[in-house]
Amino acid sequence: MTKKYIPNDFDILCAGFPCQAFSIAGYQKGFADTRGTLFFDLEQIIEKHRPKVVFLENVKNLVSHDKGNTFKIILETLEQKLGYKVFHKVLNTMTHANVPQNRERIFIVAFDPIQVLRWSDFKFPSKIKLTKSIHDILEKGKQDDIFYYPKTHQYYTELEKTMTSKDTVYQWRRVYVRENKSNVCPTLTANMGAGGHNVPLIIDDFGIRKLTPKECFAFQGYPMKKYKLPKIANSKLYMQAGNSVTTSLIERIGNEILKVL
Repeated sequence: MTKKYIPNDFDILCAGFPCQAFSIAGYQKGFADTRGTLFFDLEQIIEKHRPKVVFLENVKNLVSHDKGNTFKIILETLEQKLGYKVFHKVLNTMTHANVPQNRERIFIVAFDPIQVLRWSDFKFPSKIKLTKSIHDILEKGKQDDIFYYPKTHQYYTELEKTMTSKDTVYQWRRVYVRENKSNVCPTLTANMGAGGHNVPLIIDDFGIRKLTPKECFAFQGYPMKKYKLPKIANSKLYMQAGNSVTTSLIERIGNEILKVL
């Protein structure tokens, strides 16, 4: 259904895709195994429309998934089958976007050498100094009561004992609290929306609380002064924030693509 909305002419294809469907057995079948996965749909779209650039993002573990075979299939499909020139690199939001979140992702940028003669000039953005702290993102003042842990909560004593610093973001790991030693936000994940135990925690002047959905999007680089969240359940907002890309990092990579184009 979605494919019918794809325009005929476009320069850049941006996508993310799940990697679970690739397997060692499938790898032995070669490219045939990409059928039934979203990557196979991407392959079809690229083959049909031949965009100048393909820009893909995925979890860091894609590189090592199935002993590296998954990633090998993806690179072979883009390079040998589709004829694109491929660059890939693992970048961290914390080191490459000046956003205080520890988030490593693999980025794949592929150029059609027939349409992009200067493809070999492409370089991923270099590291930049992290000048922002969590306090540049955390909301000031008291937040809605729903985000705070009441003292009657079964884990409150454990939270209170462990959470002592206002300069770090903590994570509740089912039965214990983990402090993020790097003083940045831990990786935001989609399962923040599946029960509250995955939402990062902080201590402020009013108690122990979860990050708000707005703060989660801010930790993904969204310009929150200009940005309004849709009126949907917080669980869905948390899920979308965790599934998102860090917008400022995408912008930096995008600018490098534009230089080549």
